[in-house]
Amino acid sequence: MMSEMKMYQVSTLQALMLGYSRAVISVSELLDHGNIGLGTFTDVDGEMIVLDGSCYRAMENGDIAMAEPDRGVPFSAVCTMTDANPVEFGFINDIEKLKTELNNTIDSLFGLNSMHMARIDGEFEVVDARSESGYESVHIDLKTILGKTQKAFKFEKIKGTLVCVYFPDYMDGINASGWHLHFISDDKKHGGHVFDIVMRSGKGLISKINSIELKLPDEPIFDTYSLKHASGDDVKAVEQGKGA
Repeated sequence: MMSEMKMYQVSTLQALMLGYSRAVISVSELLDHGNIGLGTFTDVDGEMIVLDGSCYRAMENGDIAMAEPDRGVPFSAVCTMTDANPVEFGFINDIEKLKTELNNTIDSLFGLNSMHMARIDGEFEVVDARSESGYESVHIDLKTILGKTQKAFKFEKIKGTLVCVYFPDYMDGINASGWHLHFISDDKKHGGHVFDIVMRSGKGLISKINSIELKLPDEPIFDTYSLKHASGDDVKAVEQGKGA
């Protein structure tokens, strides 16, 4: 019998989309709840990659820094992968094909209505990615913020790891439905939120997760947000890089 794995999530995607980017917990607290995952930091100041128990911050130029233990986390999803199935990929020429292969894998595991965490260690011809600098706001939505702060970049002929999180459609709003990918290079120098890839080959692990712990903000301002109003189109725009 598989041991119980739990997704630990900080706040909700709806809250982040509508501009709630204040610290809920710290990086050090987050790492008590998982060793792999993704998210962002206070004021959406960079993209988060959690891998092998360390938390990294992809800055606006795609460079990586180790996230300080006391840096704030407004949104993240992490877990501790204790049980996993191996996955292996040949040449894949875009991110949609990779998502299709990942979907086929979780479908074969009877997991389309569960959450999943995956890591893919690969060799990439191209990783098309983004990150952003911080922008302090209260009720300015994420799409508008990224229109001001987002920077896109491409890494070529690079080895690294994709951290991939999957949430089923019915959990849309808690997180983005489908697959969400962040990248970090093997030398821990480059990374970001992934728009597209050309992967020569890759292999890794995928875990099915049937439990979630949701850590909501406890400050009163959180209750000034109407959390049903972030549109699916806006979520897609942010995910796919059309935030501007």
